Amino acid sequence: MKVVIIDYGAGNTRSVQFAFQRFGITPVLSFDKPEILSADKIIFPGVGHAKAAMDVLKEKGLDVLIPQLKQPVLGICLGMQLMCRFSEEGDTYCLGILNETVRLFEPKLKVPHIGWNKTNDSDNWYYFVHSYYVPQNKFTTLSCNYITEFSAAFRKDNFYAVQFHPEKSGKTGEEFLRKFIEAKWK
Repeated sequence: MKVVIIDYGAGNTRSVQFAFQRFGITPVLSFDKPEILSADKIIFPGVGHAKAAMDVLKEKGLDVLIPQLKQPVLGICLGMQLMCRFSEEGDTYCLGILNETVRLFEPKLKVPHIGWNKTNDSDNWYYFVHSYYVPQNKFTTLSCNYITEFSAAFRKDNFYAVQFHPEKSGKTGEEFLRKFIEAKWK
């Protein structure tokens, strides 16, 4: 199985690569369109600022490619947010896979949300680092509560995304990544 991690300079690609290597998969890091198109599964990670990340995606033509992908795609953290239509971070138009606006947490508690948190839909704990969130919507598959209820994960067609960092979430995160790789997709 060929797994490609989209490498567009937005952060945590190496830690995601190492997480897969721990259970025997060596993903390819690439921003090359033919390489991405030849993958069986695609990982779209990200850490950083939405506008800066979208600028790089546009420069490389990935803003057009990613929404057209037919393989299973997993967005992680900023990757999840960039799958939305718009982000309040930098007033940024994103990829538009999900017709949602990424919102800034109201600072009732400490922002950014950093640390372990349990999803409301399971007993699993995951590691989060984010100041912006995707509101709950009809595609939400896991939710979490920090200041407000938000989407910890969503799935729309072949696009799956998580706000947490599975690569930093210990055995639970590793199991999540393994299930994504092993899942049979329609």
